Amino acid sequence: MDISETQSGGATQAGDMGTRGSENNVRFMGFDVHGPVFQLSALIAIVSSALVLAMPDQAASVLLDLRNNIMSGFDWFFSLSVSLITVFIIALALSPLGKIRLGGNDARAEFSYVSWICMLFSAGVGIGMTFYGAAEPLAYYTGWYGTPFNVAPNTPAAENLALGATLFNWGIGPWSVYALFGLGIAFLFLNKGLPMAPRSVLYPLIGDHAWGWVGHVVDILAILATVLGLATSLGLGAQQAASGLNYLFDLEAGLSTQIGFIIIIAGVTVLSVVRGLDRGIRVLSNFTMALAVILLAYILLVGPTGAIIKSYGDALMQYGEAYLPLSNFVGREDTTYFHGWTIFYWAWWISWSPFVGLFLARISKGRTVREFIAVTLLAPLAIATIWFSSFGTAAIYQAKNGLGSLSNGIGDVSLVLFQLFDILPVGAMASLFALMLLIVFFVTSSDSGALVIDSVAAGGKTDTPLMQRVFWACIISLLAVVLLVGGGSKALESLQAWTLIVALPFTFVLYSTAFSLVQTMRKELQNKPQ
Repeated sequence: MDISETQSGGATQAGDMGTRGSENNVRFMGFDVHGPVFQLSALIAIVSSALVLAMPDQAASVLLDLRNNIMSGFDWFFSLSVSLITVFIIALALSPLGKIRLGGNDARAEFSYVSWICMLFSAGVGIGMTFYGAAEPLAYYTGWYGTPFNVAPNTPAAENLALGATLFNWGIGPWSVYALFGLGIAFLFLNKGLPMAPRSVLYPLIGDHAWGWVGHVVDILAILATVLGLATSLGLGAQQAASGLNYLFDLEAGLSTQIGFIIIIAGVTVLSVVRGLDRGIRVLSNFTMALAVILLAYILLVGPTGAIIKSYGDALMQYGEAYLPLSNFVGREDTTYFHGWTIFYWAWWISWSPFVGLFLARISKGRTVREFIAVTLLAPLAIATIWFSSFGTAAIYQAKNGLGSLSNGIGDVSLVLFQLFDILPVGAMASLFALMLLIVFFVTSSDSGALVIDSVAAGGKTDTPLMQRVFWACIISLLAVVLLVGGGSKALESLQAWTLIVALPFTFVLYSTAFSLVQTMRKELQNKPQ
């Protein structure tokens, strides 16, 4: 499908193509939604949740078995796909196509570099990095759930691999996945006027079929992965936060505490949604990163400062040395680590790519392709290096030297951060600060998720009614509460498995995005005035 005649000045110059995704929209009670996509997404989400609640044991058995079979049977596919996507996205940045500007030649960035980086980081990985900043490197060092290449735990070899393996799972690979899908949507929306919806990446390949059931299926998968992924993350996060409060202050960690945590997040999320993208998500993201910097400065000052500073360079060296061996999927004998960590992460990043990718597209107008890719890959890698090195080195230092609870290894992985702070000055205050940071990260994720879901469910529109975005923010929190009350951890883990299963078919959407980008960008460059 040739869309090269679309002008490069942005969506407003693209004729009526941007309305194609919303031509099946229905309007009721102040809502403006794509009929088939909204109705089927809601139906599947409700039915899936109901089945998980009605038959928790059977659902957990089926979904977890299916997830494990996919991750073990398609480990090579996920591993190869992430590697190919990484090579592709770097080659794209270095090619002449990297000069293309998102939104057209005259487009200007809507957000400063600082706000742009804060928003992409807060939406993408902030929650996970806060929880696992200390736990993941320590897990690889102690062998809590396997070690890379089966190195002996609690040895110099395990310590040398701990930070490199962590950066491998959180570094350029996952962000290449986000960058690919985000760039595909951004270019097709801002430069070609296509809807802000996943189906748009199919249009250059299959033409008007993208507005039919093939496109409906892709959009539905994206909505389900985002809604169920956010709801399960929020529910599991509420459990972990309640465990932290119980550990710190002996507060009851039951449903009332967990639901209270979700209600607080839902309330702040609604306020942020009402304030909009610029005064809501942007402001909260900047605030969140400021909190993260304060917590980082704390561990740097009161932790093993010299070892932490030295670890920054060591971590990057470990990452570089281990990158190719960890990317290899042939003849791996460390299956506990390979499947339980790397392949789990690859599937999670891919299933999360509609959410993060669409949000990246929404905030990246005015950036060149090269700029978009460079910042999306290198800024998170730099942040991850500093964050995981600081907290991971401090945790390993305590474990090696027999200090505090971490000297006994990992018991409950969600408590590692609080146990790290236990023996440090004003540790209780630091733990409370970390909980506050988590709450704000959850709010930014829920708010940006509601923004993305709302756009896709509206057929790619970006000017939907305010109450529609509030609706999605509330639905995410309500679903998390229902799952906690009705099924607890088993229900949450079942739907998390469902989300990971979506990664397999969505990988083919990522490949389609790569083909669409090359095809349309080459024509864009050829038609660009010299």
